Amino acid sequence: MKITWVTRAFADYRLPVYKELNTLSMDNLTVIYNKDIVKSDLSEKLENLLGNRAIGLSDEKVLIGQKRENSAFANSYIRIPYQKNLISTLVNTEPEMMISDGFFQWTYAPLYIRFRKNIPHVMCYERTPHTERNVQWYRERYRKLAMKWIDRIICSGSLCGEYVQSIGYSPEKIHYGHMVADVNWLTEFSKSVTSEISTELKHRFNADLVFLYTGQIIPRKGIKELIVAWNKSKLNNNPETALVLIGGGDQIEEIRKLIETKNINNVYLLGKIPYNEIATYYAMADVFIIPTLEDNWSLVVPEAMSTGLPVICSKYNGCWPELVTEENGWVFDPLNNEEFVDTLEHTLDHKDSFTLMGLKSQQIVNNHSPEKAAQSIWQACNMAYNNTKH
Repeated sequence: MKITWVTRAFADYRLPVYKELNTLSMDNLTVIYNKDIVKSDLSEKLENLLGNRAIGLSDEKVLIGQKRENSAFANSYIRIPYQKNLISTLVNTEPEMMISDGFFQWTYAPLYIRFRKNIPHVMCYERTPHTERNVQWYRERYRKLAMKWIDRIICSGSLCGEYVQSIGYSPEKIHYGHMVADVNWLTEFSKSVTSEISTELKHRFNADLVFLYTGQIIPRKGIKELIVAWNKSKLNNNPETALVLIGGGDQIEEIRKLIETKNINNVYLLGKIPYNEIATYYAMADVFIIPTLEDNWSLVVPEAMSTGLPVICSKYNGCWPELVTEENGWVFDPLNNEEFVDTLEHTLDHKDSFTLMGLKSQQIVNNHSPEKAAQSIWQACNMAYNNTKH
């Protein structure tokens, strides 16, 4: 089956999925993307994988709106792009199946081709009832209209499935599991980190127990709420514990000043570090925390789990029903300060369970691998293909 995936932009975690899907399709996967957005090293990796079936387009125009800020909450902006030659490029790949990412961005091309040529169309989707709590009426109306030309939707998880069904999409046409981290690479890389390296790194933070956050330092991620809760808990200035924050963003100076103002001496704001060093910090840490106020599916959660960490996860993170259970972590409300503090302290009280909980994390995340994601996408494509009239 000849598959063309119109994605506009992709990150490192997609490459293993492309590789597996290309294998399943017997080297018949084409990916069309915006080469002005995707980093050059990723473009090169995709070209090495797919050859001339990695098609980068450039000079995208914005018809309405402006560039999206990564720090923005969902539905807080509107942006309608137009990519010259996108539709003709898609047609020229002679697809038997089209895949898109979400309702907007470059999905207008697969929708148009599905309408005009009846070529089946599968869409990957991530939004949840929480991210769409403030969705504008015109966005939702457009989605309901567009669903007529989407043969299958592959949701990131059950919360995404709930939202898709709430706007009228048939549950019989919903598949699950396209969002995965490169858990295989992280698992193997973390194994290569020796205990001596982990111990030496942990000594930098003067603690026996390290709570780790990786991600953007922006309001949407709940970092300010985390610092406030940490300050009120018994973990604050506790010689046994440290909180390590890795990432950059437009809130980093505000967080730095908050830490200084409250005179917290066991929180470390490291800023950005190279991605290939992340596994070293995962291997050093004892527990991972993600206090996000809104996320579709935080890939840092399966990343941390693959390295054997228990997880403290916000209930506003769309991945928690699939990835976080009582056996490997805790789910909490970061907007409820009292609950946040209680969760931090409860975690500390159960430090002796961290190792077993981390093993459970690895067992759970093994069901969310690039191979499983590609198989889910492949199954959706086959069912869409078989159910579409040619």
